[in-house]
Amino acid sequence: MPMYDHWQKSSYCAQGDSCIHIAKGTDEEVKLTESGDPTGAILRTTPAAWAALVRTVKEGRHHG
Repeated sequence: MPMYDHWQKSSYCAQGDSCIHIAKGTDEEVKLTESGDPTGAILRTTPAAWAALVRTVKEGRHHG
């Protein structure tokens, strides 16, 4: 199974060194990392869980 490590930087990232990056792993996986993390940790989740998080964050913008 091919892996895709084309990391995309968050559009909310300022000029600093700490930015969230997302990449497509397999068809069953979304990968996230934070550029300021010296350990280089990668969080893996499902596309459905990622979509639910993004939807919740977007809906929260209208309540605050």
